[in-house]
Amino acid sequence: MYRLKKDHRLLSAAAFGRVFKKAARSRDKWFTVLSRENDLEIARLGLAISKKNCRQATGRNRIKRIVRESFRQHQAEIAGLDVVVINQGAAATATNRALFDSMAAHWQRCREARGEEARENEEDG
Repeated sequence: MYRLKKDHRLLSAAAFGRVFKKAARSRDKWFTVLSRENDLEIARLGLAISKKNCRQATGRNRIKRIVRESFRQHQAEIAGLDVVVINQGAAATATNRALFDSMAAHWQRCREARGEEARENEEDG
């Protein structure tokens, strides 16, 4: 069984705040994904799965499992990023395949945003 290691998770309020403060955003009807470079060689994941958008605990747990599994499959591609995933109301009723496909698209957007940020830093420097 796979377990998301502690060093691959955002744990503190400060770590979440750093991502919320200045992040590249990607949004669809199921998720909002915020990403920011972390100066590490690994990707770190934070989950903000709210009871407001998904009333049942089983639904929230299903969403978290899907996001964590998608992160596991794509973490090498988004290495060096801190990512926070926030659920939208429609995620509670979406199929697992729709949620996986949504997250795959978000990981792609995170990679693209990181590339744009790197180009901006080169131009400034």
